[in-house]
Amino acid sequence: MAAVLDYFSIGSTVWCRTCYNTEIEGEVMAFDPQVKMLILKCGSTSGDSKLNDVHFVNLSLVSELQVKKEVTALPEVPQSLNLQRLNTRVRNQVDKKRRILQAISANVSTEGQSLFIAIAKTIKEVRWRNSEIVIWNQEVIISPPYQLENIRGDTKSKEYLYIKKVVEKHMKDIAMNSQNTTQVQNATQQ
Repeated sequence: MAAVLDYFSIGSTVWCRTCYNTEIEGEVMAFDPQVKMLILKCGSTSGDSKLNDVHFVNLSLVSELQVKKEVTALPEVPQSLNLQRLNTRVRNQVDKKRRILQAISANVSTEGQSLFIAIAKTIKEVRWRNSEIVIWNQEVIISPPYQLENIRGDTKSKEYLYIKKVVEKHMKDIAMNSQNTTQVQNATQQ
């Protein structure tokens, strides 16, 4: 690797080539000289100018390094992080992954799994009982093949009507996705 500087100023622009021959150029957000870790903020690969990609670069795995623009002025003090909000986001993502894992681990059709995930996005009280989807402690139950006519419960209750709307929307979304897929396949075959 090229000689590593003792430090990188926050806000400086750095270019590097990794040992995998990947080129990264971005603004220095942080640098830890003890572990030789550089954090760079780069333009978004999605093309959205409002977003940024953040790269954690291990300088031990860098073959070339150049400082394109050195910042000498003291950077602004970064805003403090809202740890409560970050913890909530982490907890929500973990819950989401658990629900997906729970849906996939059930020995049911892909239609049942995708309906379970769709319901679990808005309702936390959803679980499997064998091949049935049980919502709100048995207020509403959906049996295979997971169609509107397979919903059981008090048909006049708010819970039943809400789940019926969720299932209807889910079925419309699936129909729309399959229709779009068919159109794309037909277009590529011509």
